[in-house]
Amino acid sequence: MSASAAIEVRDVSKRFRIWREKPTSLKQRLLAGRSRAEDFWALRDVTFDVPSGSSFGLIGHNGSGKTTLLKVIAGILRPTTGSVRQRGRLAALLELGAGFHPELTGRENVYLNASFLGMSRRETDRVYDDIVGFAELEGFMETAVKFYSSGMLVRLGFAVAVHVDPDVLLVDEVLAVGDEAFQARCIERVQRFQREGRTIVLVTHALDQVRQLCDLAVMLDHGRVRAAGAPDDVVRDMRMAILRQDLAFAHEEGSKEVEIDSAALLVGDDPLGGPLAPGDVLTIQVDLRANEPVDDPVVSFALHDAANRFVVGGDTASSGVPLGRLEGKRRVRFHVGPLPFVAGRYWVTIGVHSRDNRHAYHVQDQRYAFSVESAEGGREQVFVPVRAEVSDP
Repeated sequence: MSASAAIEVRDVSKRFRIWREKPTSLKQRLLAGRSRAEDFWALRDVTFDVPSGSSFGLIGHNGSGKTTLLKVIAGILRPTTGSVRQRGRLAALLELGAGFHPELTGRENVYLNASFLGMSRRETDRVYDDIVGFAELEGFMETAVKFYSSGMLVRLGFAVAVHVDPDVLLVDEVLAVGDEAFQARCIERVQRFQREGRTIVLVTHALDQVRQLCDLAVMLDHGRVRAAGAPDDVVRDMRMAILRQDLAFAHEEGSKEVEIDSAALLVGDDPLGGPLAPGDVLTIQVDLRANEPVDDPVVSFALHDAANRFVVGGDTASSGVPLGRLEGKRRVRFHVGPLPFVAGRYWVTIGVHSRDNRHAYHVQDQRYAFSVESAEGGREQVFVPVRAEVSDP
């Protein structure tokens, strides 16, 4: 095992047997044989390393295999093929109430779970009050957990997981559960672990949390690794996959009579070299090439934020800048701002289409990105000015 890796996942596949019609008697089982069972591969040939001391995000659509993979890493499930190796004490918080015995009290479940995670009774005695205080369940520890609400269960489970002094912490969707105050405490504890150099593997649908908290990320799609690397890049691939699924929208599509030859994000005439500040003006420069003459095409753009929400858009037609008959090359610039945006990452979609919007010549979906840095006393401006101009390249 690599000295720099806390977790090594090598060629992991996981198969489940799915019965189309579950036999209810021995006779039915004998008659059915194997024909009523189907193989379902939840994971296929998954390979990656989680470096020691890193925060690692796992994302993907529902059913992509994220939770199954986390259970394999935790040792709850055994892979059908492949292997997982990990170094150090591992604490896993995988499901709401997982590992709790409903008939036992909160106190008894704390000691039971801590023992599962390799802690002695004396070690648990030492952190017990901290666990209860973090979970804010001082008045309920002698109550059977079957009477706990879902919020109480997740608070207790997270409190135990982060107080057993883990080298590796596995967290499945917990940071999206509970009220805002509890979520803030969870994130603060995760950030403390990061400062202490512990390894964290986080499964979440909250893509912004992956960007904010993680150093590396992997996207699963139907059990396979589809993207891996920097969180910004993997989250971008995830958003594009969502768009393709929800809108049947390809990364680049169109009939290409007019093509986007190149595009750039500028401040003034200079390429964007870092984050923008609220109040800056962003220039979106689009160089077009007509592969055949086209009458009156329209160039448009749209900005979406990190949650894939539409922020602002514009086009040459609404800006009163007609392109006329397009032959050869043409340059279009959109001047967007002053920007009132909050701090974060933004994605730019550019398209060329007919004036009636029935014919898409070329679309580049969320291919370009920029960041806005925070500023004290952020402005509460709603209107974003957009101005377009057309010139020769």
